Amino acid sequence: MKRYVISRKVGKRIRVFRRKNKLTQEEVSEKSRIHVSTLGRIERGESNPPLQTINKIAQAMKVKLNKLFDF
Repeated sequence: MKRYVISRKVGKRIRVFRRKNKLTQEEVSEKSRIHVSTLGRIERGESNPPLQTINKIAQAMKVKLNKLFDF
């Protein structure tokens, strides 16, 4: 079993909502105060971010946190 299965799913959801809201990675990165390369790794499922980081991203995109885990 591959590592970070849930992280990949959450990352995909973040990307979907970011694109749906017509936001760039740079815009979300700036609003959430997360480095753009970190956001990219999260979206690709390459990292296992803490819940606080996922919450910052959700707030930056104006998406309820539970929507990112609805898969």
